[in-house]
Amino acid sequence: MRFLRTAVAVGLIAVGTVGLAQQTAQKSDAQRSFDSLKSLAGTWQGSIKMDPPMPDMDNAKAEVTLRVTSRGNALVHEMQEAGTPLDATKYDHPVTMMYLDGDRLNLVHYCDAGNRPHMVARPSGDGKQVEFDFADVTGGTENGHMHHAIFTFNDANHHTEDWTYMMPGDKPAHAHFELTRTK
Repeated sequence: MRFLRTAVAVGLIAVGTVGLAQQTAQKSDAQRSFDSLKSLAGTWQGSIKMDPPMPDMDNAKAEVTLRVTSRGNALVHEMQEAGTPLDATKYDHPVTMMYLDGDRLNLVHYCDAGNRPHMVARPSGDGKQVEFDFADVTGGTENGHMHHAIFTFNDANHHTEDWTYMMPGDKPAHAHFELTRTK
């Protein structure tokens, strides 16, 4: 009888361990991408390069803050001109939320153009990049809308962000951010 109890206990532990290992090994592309994005939590600074060139924005200093929230279920991304305080009454700071919905990694950008573009991530074979494609938009687009985003992981202290904004008339404007983690 004692042997049977021990065998059952060992069997249950083995099944639980195998189940946990399978669950870890079977993370979806969306979950792996979300985990990579969450590793960017912190404050980042760098410069912006625009295409087409925009003299008031080219080489401007940017600050990006990423914060994991909602018990790990959402990531808040906020960008601003470096050195400006986070004071919504005086400055405009676009906020982006990223979250999983099943096997889909979503991004909603709360834009200073007054709309909320929704994008969905596509899988990255090498895990070094998360790319979001436009899905839909809530709110008017007469002032344009954010249309595409790419996050590229260089190393633990460097990443790039590429954001494409569709200006009125569907003319794309591309912003490239070279970012370094602040200490």
